[in-house]
Amino acid sequence: ILGAGYSGLWTALSLLRRDPSLRLAIAEAEIAGFGASGRNGGWCSAGFPVSLPVLAQRHGADAARALHREMVAAVDEVGRTAAEEGIDAGYHTSGALRLARGRHQLPAIKRSFAALRDLGLADDSRLLDATEVASRLRVDGAEGALFTLHCAVIHPARLARGLARAVERRGGTIYEQTPVTAVVPGPNPRLVTPRGDLRARTVVLAGEAYLSRLPSLRRQLIPVYSLIVLTAPLSPEQWAEIGWEGREAVASSRYTVDYLQRTADGRILFGGRGAPYHWRSRISDDQDRHDATHAMLRELATAWFPVLRDVPFSHAWGGPLGAPRDWMPTVAYDRASGLATARGYTGQGVATANLAGRALADLITGTPSPLTSLPFVDHRSPDWEPEPLRWLGVRAVQHGYGRLDRRAEQRGLAPTGRSLVERLGHH
Repeated sequence: ILGAGYSGLWTALSLLRRDPSLRLAIAEAEIAGFGASGRNGGWCSAGFPVSLPVLAQRHGADAARALHREMVAAVDEVGRTAAEEGIDAGYHTSGALRLARGRHQLPAIKRSFAALRDLGLADDSRLLDATEVASRLRVDGAEGALFTLHCAVIHPARLARGLARAVERRGGTIYEQTPVTAVVPGPNPRLVTPRGDLRARTVVLAGEAYLSRLPSLRRQLIPVYSLIVLTAPLSPEQWAEIGWEGREAVASSRYTVDYLQRTADGRILFGGRGAPYHWRSRISDDQDRHDATHAMLRELATAWFPVLRDVPFSHAWGGPLGAPRDWMPTVAYDRASGLATARGYTGQGVATANLAGRALADLITGTPSPLTSLPFVDHRSPDWEPEPLRWLGVRAVQHGYGRLDRRAEQRGLAPTGRSLVERLGHH
Protein backbone atom coordinates (compact mmCIF):
# COMPACT_ATOMS: atom_id res chain seq x y z
CA ILE A 1 0.00 0.00 0.00
CA LEU A 2 1.25 3.48 -0.90
CA GLY A 3 0.29 5.90 1.85
CA ALA A 4 -0.30 5.54 5.60
CA GLY A 5 -3.23 7.93 5.76
CA TYR A 6 -6.84 7.03 6.38
CA SER A 7 -7.38 5.31 3.01
CA GLY A 8 -4.32 3.10 3.27
CA LEU A 9 -4.82 2.33 6.95
CA TRP A 10 -8.54 1.51 6.72
CA THR A 11 -7.86 -0.70 3.69
CA ALA A 12 -5.03 -2.45 5.53
CA LEU A 13 -7.06 -2.95 8.71
CA SER A 14 -10.05 -4.28 6.76
CA LEU A 15 -7.86 -6.78 4.88
CA LEU A 16 -6.03 -7.98 7.99
CA ARG A 17 -9.24 -8.37 9.96
CA ARG A 18 -10.58 -10.53 7.14
CA ASP A 19 -7.41 -12.59 6.63
CA PRO A 20 -4.79 -12.37 9.41
CA SER A 21 -2.40 -14.50 7.33
CA LEU A 22 -1.92 -11.76 4.72
CA ARG A 23 1.55 -10.26 4.31
CA LEU A 24 0.86 -6.55 4.10
CA ALA A 25 3.21 -3.57 3.94
CA ILE A 26 2.64 0.18 3.71
CA ALA A 27 5.18 2.62 2.29
CA GLU A 28 4.82 6.12 3.72
CA ALA A 29 6.99 9.04 2.61
CA GLU A 30 6.77 10.77 5.99
CA ILE A 31 5.00 9.31 9.05
CA ALA A 32 1.58 7.68 9.39
CA GLY A 33 -1.04 10.42 9.32
CA PHE A 34 1.35 13.08 7.96
CA GLY A 35 -1.06 14.35 5.30
CA ALA A 36 -4.71 15.39 5.44
CA SER A 37 -5.52 12.42 7.69
CA GLY A 38 -3.58 13.94 10.58
CA ARG A 39 -4.30 17.62 9.94
CA ASN A 40 -7.99 17.90 9.13
CA GLY A 41 -10.75 19.69 11.03
CA GLY A 42 -11.93 16.55 12.80
CA TRP A 43 -15.35 16.12 11.16
CA CYS A 44 -16.45 12.51 10.88
CA SER A 45 -19.49 13.26 8.79
CA ALA A 46 -21.98 11.47 6.55
CA GLY A 47 -21.51 14.30 4.07
CA PHE A 48 -20.18 13.25 0.67
CA PRO A 49 -18.18 15.37 -1.81
CA VAL A 50 -20.95 15.14 -4.43
CA SER A 51 -24.37 16.42 -3.34
CA LEU A 52 -27.41 14.16 -3.21
CA PRO A 53 -29.20 15.89 -6.12
CA VAL A 54 -26.15 15.51 -8.36
CA LEU A 55 -25.67 11.88 -7.29
CA ALA A 56 -29.32 11.17 -8.10
CA GLN A 57 -28.98 12.91 -11.46
CA ARG A 58 -25.83 11.00 -12.41
CA HIS A 59 -26.56 7.58 -10.92
CA GLY A 60 -30.25 7.45 -10.01
CA ALA A 61 -32.17 8.04 -6.79
CA ASP A 62 -31.68 4.49 -5.48
CA ALA A 63 -27.91 4.75 -5.83
CA ALA A 64 -27.87 8.13 -4.09
CA ARG A 65 -29.91 6.73 -1.19
CA ALA A 66 -27.70 3.65 -0.90
CA LEU A 67 -24.53 5.73 -0.80
CA HIS A 68 -25.94 8.12 1.81
CA ARG A 69 -26.99 5.23 4.05
CA GLU A 70 -23.53 3.67 3.80
CA MET A 71 -21.98 7.02 4.69
CA VAL A 72 -24.22 7.20 7.77
CA ALA A 73 -23.07 3.69 8.71
CA ALA A 74 -19.43 4.71 8.16
CA VAL A 75 -19.70 7.44 10.81
CA ASP A 76 -20.75 4.79 13.33
CA GLU A 77 -18.14 2.33 12.05
CA VAL A 78 -15.31 4.78 12.75
CA GLY A 79 -16.43 5.10 16.37
CA ARG A 80 -17.05 1.39 16.78
CA THR A 81 -13.63 0.43 15.39
CA ALA A 82 -11.85 3.05 17.49
CA ALA A 83 -13.46 1.55 20.61
CA GLU A 84 -12.69 -2.05 19.59
CA GLU A 85 -9.05 -1.23 18.79
CA GLY A 86 -8.51 0.92 21.87
CA ILE A 87 -7.88 4.07 19.86
CA ASP A 88 -8.25 7.26 21.91
CA ALA A 89 -9.41 9.41 18.98
CA GLY A 90 -11.68 11.68 21.02
CA TYR A 91 -14.68 10.33 19.08
CA HIS A 92 -17.72 12.32 20.20
CA THR A 93 -21.13 11.99 18.56
CA SER A 94 -22.29 15.54 18.07
CA GLY A 95 -24.36 16.06 14.96
CA ALA A 96 -23.62 18.93 12.60
CA LEU A 97 -25.01 22.44 12.22
CA ARG A 98 -24.81 24.07 8.81
CA LEU A 99 -25.57 27.67 9.66
CA ALA A 100 -27.20 30.38 7.62
CA ARG A 101 -25.00 33.22 8.79
CA GLY A 102 -27.07 36.00 7.27
CA ARG A 103 -30.38 35.74 5.45
CA HIS A 104 -28.59 35.29 2.12
CA GLN A 105 -27.53 31.78 3.27
CA LEU A 106 -31.04 30.60 4.17
CA PRO A 107 -31.91 29.37 0.64
CA ALA A 108 -28.87 27.07 0.59
CA ILE A 109 -29.77 25.24 3.80
CA LYS A 110 -33.40 24.98 2.71
CA ARG A 111 -32.30 23.39 -0.59
CA SER A 112 -30.13 20.91 1.28
CA PHE A 113 -33.02 19.90 3.53
CA ALA A 114 -35.34 19.59 0.52
CA ALA A 115 -32.83 17.27 -1.18
CA LEU A 116 -32.82 14.97 1.86
CA ARG A 117 -36.62 15.09 2.11
CA ASP A 118 -37.15 14.36 -1.59
CA LEU A 119 -35.07 11.19 -1.30
CA GLY A 120 -36.76 10.09 1.93
CA LEU A 121 -33.60 10.72 3.99
CA ALA A 122 -34.68 13.64 6.18
CA ASP A 123 -35.77 11.71 9.29
CA ASP A 124 -32.60 12.63 11.19
CA SER A 125 -32.35 16.23 9.95
CA ARG A 126 -34.33 19.37 10.60
CA LEU A 127 -34.29 23.09 9.95
CA LEU A 128 -33.74 25.34 12.96
CA ASP A 129 -34.72 28.99 13.29
CA ALA A 130 -32.48 31.64 14.82
CA THR A 131 -33.84 31.08 18.34
CA GLU A 132 -33.26 27.33 18.12
CA VAL A 133 -29.72 27.90 16.87
CA ALA A 134 -29.00 30.28 19.75
CA SER A 135 -30.16 27.65 22.24
CA ARG A 136 -27.29 25.47 21.03
CA LEU A 137 -24.66 27.95 19.90
CA ARG A 138 -24.48 31.75 19.82
CA VAL A 139 -22.95 32.92 16.56
CA ASP A 140 -23.15 36.53 15.47
CA GLY A 141 -25.51 36.84 12.49
CA ALA A 142 -26.95 33.30 12.60
CA GLU A 143 -30.43 33.30 11.04
CA GLY A 144 -31.04 29.54 11.05
CA ALA A 145 -29.39 26.19 10.49
CA LEU A 146 -29.77 22.70 9.10
CA PHE A 147 -29.10 20.17 11.84
CA THR A 148 -28.06 16.67 10.79
CA LEU A 149 -27.64 13.93 13.36
CA HIS A 150 -25.02 11.78 11.63
CA CYS A 151 -21.74 13.46 12.48
CA ALA A 152 -19.06 13.04 15.13
CA VAL A 153 -15.96 15.03 15.98
CA ILE A 154 -12.55 13.43 16.40
CA HIS A 155 -8.90 14.23 17.01
CA PRO A 156 -7.61 13.41 13.50
CA ALA A 157 -3.98 12.64 14.25
CA ARG A 158 -4.87 10.39 17.18
CA LEU A 159 -7.18 8.43 14.90
CA ALA A 160 -4.49 8.07 12.22
CA ARG A 161 -1.75 7.01 14.64
CA GLY A 162 -4.14 4.66 16.43
CA LEU A 163 -5.09 2.99 13.14
CA ALA A 164 -1.39 2.59 12.32
CA ARG A 165 -0.78 0.81 15.63
CA ALA A 166 -3.82 -1.40 15.04
CA VAL A 167 -2.46 -2.41 11.62
CA GLU A 168 0.92 -3.25 13.15
CA ARG A 169 -0.65 -5.28 15.97
CA ARG A 170 -2.37 -7.39 13.33
CA GLY A 171 0.88 -8.11 11.50
CA GLY A 172 1.10 -5.30 8.96
CA THR A 173 4.40 -3.49 8.44
CA ILE A 174 4.59 0.29 7.98
CA TYR A 175 7.76 1.66 6.40
CA GLU A 176 7.84 5.33 7.38
CA GLN A 177 10.28 7.76 5.74
CA THR A 178 10.02 5.63 2.59
CA PRO A 179 8.86 7.64 -0.42
CA VAL A 180 7.58 5.81 -3.47
CA THR A 181 9.39 7.00 -6.61
CA ALA A 182 7.59 4.80 -9.14
CA VAL A 183 4.69 2.37 -9.46
CA VAL A 184 5.13 -0.60 -11.80
CA PRO A 185 1.88 -2.38 -12.80
CA GLY A 186 1.63 -5.86 -14.29
CA PRO A 187 1.55 -9.53 -13.24
CA ASN A 188 4.03 -8.71 -10.45
CA PRO A 189 3.24 -5.11 -9.50
CA ARG A 190 5.63 -3.23 -7.27
CA LEU A 191 6.31 0.04 -5.52
CA VAL A 192 9.80 1.41 -6.14
CA THR A 193 11.45 3.21 -3.22
CA PRO A 194 15.02 4.39 -2.50
CA ARG A 195 15.28 1.54 0.07
CA GLY A 196 14.19 -1.22 -2.29
CA ASP A 197 11.07 -2.47 -4.04
CA LEU A 198 7.85 -3.70 -2.45
CA ARG A 199 6.32 -6.51 -4.53
CA ALA A 200 2.90 -8.06 -4.01
CA ARG A 201 -0.03 -9.55 -5.87
CA THR A 202 -1.88 -6.26 -5.29
CA VAL A 203 -0.60 -2.71 -4.93
CA VAL A 204 -2.93 -0.08 -3.44
CA LEU A 205 -2.44 3.60 -4.29
CA ALA A 206 -3.80 5.59 -1.34
CA GLY A 207 -1.82 8.81 -1.24
CA GLU A 208 -4.75 11.23 -1.80
CA ALA A 209 -3.42 14.67 -2.92
CA TYR A 210 0.14 13.33 -3.08
CA LEU A 211 -0.91 10.88 -5.82
CA SER A 212 -0.84 13.87 -8.18
CA ARG A 213 2.95 13.48 -8.09
CA LEU A 214 2.68 10.17 -9.98
CA PRO A 215 2.81 10.65 -13.78
CA SER A 216 -0.13 8.30 -14.36
CA LEU A 217 -2.36 10.28 -11.95
CA ARG A 218 -0.98 13.77 -12.44
CA ARG A 219 -4.20 15.07 -13.99
CA GLN A 220 -6.65 12.87 -12.04
CA LEU A 221 -6.29 14.94 -8.86
CA ILE A 222 -5.24 18.44 -7.97
CA PRO A 223 -4.02 19.48 -4.51
CA VAL A 224 -6.33 22.06 -2.92
CA TYR A 225 -5.04 23.63 0.28
CA SER A 226 -7.26 23.88 3.34
CA LEU A 227 -5.98 25.91 6.30
CA ILE A 228 -6.82 26.01 10.00
CA VAL A 229 -6.34 28.34 12.98
CA LEU A 230 -6.76 27.30 16.61
CA THR A 231 -7.47 29.44 19.65
CA ALA A 232 -5.96 29.08 23.07
CA PRO A 233 -8.31 27.39 25.56
CA LEU A 234 -11.32 29.56 26.42
CA SER A 235 -12.36 30.32 29.99
CA PRO A 236 -15.60 28.97 31.49
CA GLU A 237 -17.03 32.50 31.31
CA GLN A 238 -16.22 32.77 27.60
CA TRP A 239 -17.81 29.39 26.91
CA ALA A 240 -20.88 30.45 28.86
CA GLU A 241 -21.23 33.36 26.42
CA ILE A 242 -20.90 31.09 23.38
CA GLY A 243 -22.72 27.95 24.54
CA TRP A 244 -21.93 25.00 22.24
CA GLU A 245 -22.24 22.41 25.01
CA GLY A 246 -23.15 19.73 22.45
CA ARG A 247 -19.87 20.24 20.55
CA GLU A 248 -21.68 19.99 17.20
CA ALA A 249 -19.56 20.24 14.07
CA VAL A 250 -20.34 23.67 12.61
CA ALA A 251 -20.09 25.25 9.16
CA SER A 252 -21.86 27.87 7.08
CA SER A 253 -22.84 27.95 3.41
CA ARG A 254 -19.95 30.04 2.08
CA TYR A 255 -18.56 28.98 -1.28
CA THR A 256 -15.06 29.45 0.10
CA VAL A 257 -15.87 26.90 2.84
CA ASP A 258 -15.56 27.10 6.61
CA TYR A 259 -15.62 24.37 9.24
CA LEU A 260 -15.43 24.59 13.00
CA GLN A 261 -15.01 22.35 16.00
CA ARG A 262 -15.10 22.88 19.75
CA THR A 263 -12.16 20.74 20.74
CA ALA A 264 -12.08 18.43 23.74
CA ASP A 265 -9.60 20.72 25.50
CA GLY A 266 -11.80 23.81 25.15
CA ARG A 267 -10.47 25.56 22.06
CA ILE A 268 -12.15 26.67 18.84
CA LEU A 269 -10.78 25.24 15.62
CA PHE A 270 -11.68 27.36 12.57
CA GLY A 271 -10.77 26.09 9.12
CA GLY A 272 -11.40 27.14 5.55
CA ARG A 273 -10.13 27.55 2.01
CA GLY A 274 -8.47 30.52 0.38
CA ALA A 275 -4.85 29.48 -0.19
CA PRO A 276 -4.12 29.63 -3.93
CA TYR A 277 -3.64 26.68 -6.25
CA HIS A 278 -0.01 26.44 -7.40
CA TRP A 279 1.36 25.91 -10.88
CA ARG A 280 1.56 22.28 -12.05
CA SER A 281 -0.14 21.08 -8.83
CA ARG A 282 2.96 21.78 -6.78
CA ILE A 283 2.94 20.49 -3.20
CA SER A 284 5.55 21.69 -0.70
CA ASP A 285 5.78 22.12 3.04
CA ASP A 286 6.07 25.92 2.77
CA GLN A 287 2.54 26.01 1.31
CA ASP A 288 1.05 24.61 4.53
CA ARG A 289 0.98 28.19 5.82
CA HIS A 290 -0.44 31.15 3.92
CA ASP A 291 -0.38 34.37 5.92
CA ALA A 292 -3.29 36.07 4.14
CA THR A 293 -5.58 33.07 4.51
CA HIS A 294 -4.66 32.45 8.13
CA ALA A 295 -5.29 36.14 8.90
CA MET A 296 -8.67 35.91 7.14
CA LEU A 297 -9.61 32.85 9.21
CA ARG A 298 -8.72 34.62 12.46
CA GLU A 299 -10.85 37.62 11.40
CA LEU A 300 -13.75 35.35 10.51
CA ALA A 301 -13.54 33.51 13.83
CA THR A 302 -13.70 36.82 15.69
CA ALA A 303 -16.63 37.95 13.53
CA TRP A 304 -18.52 34.75 14.37
CA PHE A 305 -17.65 34.96 18.08
CA PRO A 306 -16.90 38.54 19.20
CA VAL A 307 -15.71 37.21 22.57
CA LEU A 308 -12.61 35.93 20.75
CA ARG A 309 -11.29 39.50 20.53
CA ASP A 310 -9.64 38.81 23.88
CA VAL A 311 -8.46 35.27 23.05
CA PRO A 312 -5.08 34.58 21.40
CA PHE A 313 -4.68 32.10 18.56
CA SER A 314 -2.07 29.51 19.47
CA HIS A 315 -1.67 27.48 16.27
CA ALA A 316 -2.03 27.74 12.50
CA TRP A 317 -1.47 25.02 9.93
CA GLY A 318 -2.77 23.57 6.68
CA GLY A 319 -2.20 21.04 3.95
CA PRO A 320 -3.39 19.68 0.62
CA LEU A 321 -6.46 17.59 -0.08
CA GLY A 322 -7.16 15.73 -3.32
CA ALA A 323 -9.82 17.06 -5.69
CA PRO A 324 -10.92 15.14 -8.82
CA ARG A 325 -12.34 17.04 -11.80
CA ASP A 326 -15.94 15.93 -11.09
CA TRP A 327 -15.59 15.90 -7.26
CA MET A 328 -16.38 12.16 -7.24
CA PRO A 329 -14.12 9.82 -5.22
CA THR A 330 -12.79 6.67 -6.88
CA VAL A 331 -12.50 3.15 -5.44
CA ALA A 332 -11.17 0.70 -8.02
CA TYR A 333 -9.23 -2.53 -8.50
CA ASP A 334 -7.82 -3.78 -11.79
CA ARG A 335 -6.69 -7.40 -11.45
CA ALA A 336 -4.80 -7.33 -14.75
CA SER A 337 -2.47 -4.54 -13.63
CA GLY A 338 -2.57 -5.50 -9.95
CA LEU A 339 -3.33 -1.88 -9.03
CA ALA A 340 -6.07 -0.73 -6.67
CA THR A 341 -6.86 2.79 -5.46
CA ALA A 342 -9.03 4.85 -3.13
CA ARG A 343 -8.84 8.61 -3.57
CA GLY A 344 -10.45 11.97 -4.28
CA TYR A 345 -12.41 12.98 -1.17
CA THR A 346 -12.17 16.78 -1.66
CA GLY A 347 -11.98 17.39 2.08
CA GLN A 348 -14.75 14.97 3.09
CA GLY A 349 -12.46 12.05 3.80
CA VAL A 350 -12.73 11.05 7.47
CA ALA A 351 -15.79 8.81 7.14
CA THR A 352 -15.54 8.42 3.35
CA ALA A 353 -12.08 6.85 3.64
CA ASN A 354 -13.46 4.27 6.08
CA LEU A 355 -16.18 3.33 3.59
CA ALA A 356 -13.70 3.35 0.71
CA GLY A 357 -11.21 1.15 2.57
CA ARG A 358 -13.86 -1.45 3.36
CA ALA A 359 -15.17 -1.40 -0.22
CA LEU A 360 -11.64 -1.77 -1.57
CA ALA A 361 -10.98 -4.75 0.73
CA ASP A 362 -14.13 -6.37 -0.68
CA LEU A 363 -12.93 -5.75 -4.25
CA ILE A 364 -9.44 -7.10 -3.59
CA THR A 365 -10.66 -10.26 -1.87
CA GLY A 366 -13.53 -10.81 -4.27
CA THR A 367 -16.08 -10.66 -1.47
CA PRO A 368 -19.68 -10.09 -2.61
CA SER A 369 -20.89 -6.94 -0.89
CA PRO A 370 -23.36 -4.06 -1.32
CA LEU A 371 -20.36 -1.76 -1.03
CA THR A 372 -18.93 -2.88 -4.37
CA SER A 373 -22.08 -1.64 -6.14
CA LEU A 374 -21.82 1.93 -4.84
CA PRO A 375 -21.42 4.70 -7.44
CA PHE A 376 -17.80 5.47 -6.62
CA VAL A 377 -16.64 1.91 -7.39
CA ASP A 378 -14.72 1.70 -10.67
CA HIS A 379 -15.43 5.37 -11.27
CA ARG A 380 -12.98 7.27 -13.47
CA SER A 381 -13.06 11.06 -13.22
CA PRO A 382 -12.26 13.19 -16.25
CA ASP A 383 -8.71 14.48 -16.33
CA TRP A 384 -8.02 18.01 -15.20
CA GLU A 385 -6.98 20.32 -18.00
CA PRO A 386 -3.27 20.57 -18.88
CA GLU A 387 -1.30 23.60 -17.80
CA PRO A 388 -1.64 26.55 -18.22
CA LEU A 389 -5.39 26.01 -18.56
CA ARG A 390 -5.54 24.18 -15.23
CA TRP A 391 -3.84 27.01 -13.33
CA LEU A 392 -5.94 29.68 -15.04
CA GLY A 393 -9.20 27.80 -14.48
CA VAL A 394 -8.66 26.83 -10.85
CA ARG A 395 -7.41 30.28 -9.89
CA ALA A 396 -10.40 31.88 -11.65
CA VAL A 397 -12.82 29.68 -9.73
CA GLN A 398 -11.04 30.35 -6.43
CA HIS A 399 -11.22 34.12 -6.99
CA GLY A 400 -14.80 33.82 -8.23
CA TYR A 401 -15.95 32.00 -5.10
CA GLY A 402 -14.43 34.74 -2.96
CA ARG A 403 -16.23 37.43 -4.97
CA LEU A 404 -19.55 35.57 -4.68
CA ASP A 405 -19.23 35.35 -0.90
CA ARG A 406 -18.28 39.01 -0.51
CA ARG A 407 -21.08 40.19 -2.80
CA ALA A 408 -23.68 38.05 -1.01
CA GLU A 409 -22.57 39.36 2.38
CA GLN A 410 -22.54 42.98 1.22
CA ARG A 411 -25.91 42.86 -0.53
CA GLY A 412 -27.66 40.37 1.71
CA LEU A 413 -28.79 38.41 -1.35
CA ALA A 414 -28.16 34.73 -2.11
CA PRO A 415 -26.07 33.88 -5.20
CA THR A 416 -28.27 33.05 -8.18
CA GLY A 417 -26.54 29.80 -9.11
CA ARG A 418 -26.38 30.99 -12.72
CA SER A 419 -22.91 32.52 -12.82
CA LEU A 420 -20.15 30.76 -14.74
CA VAL A 421 -18.17 30.13 -11.55
CA GLU A 422 -21.17 28.50 -9.85
CA ARG A 423 -21.86 26.31 -12.87
CA LEU A 424 -18.20 25.24 -13.11
CA GLY A 425 -18.12 24.26 -9.44
CA HIS A 426 -21.56 22.68 -9.28
CA HIS A 427 -21.42 19.37 -7.41
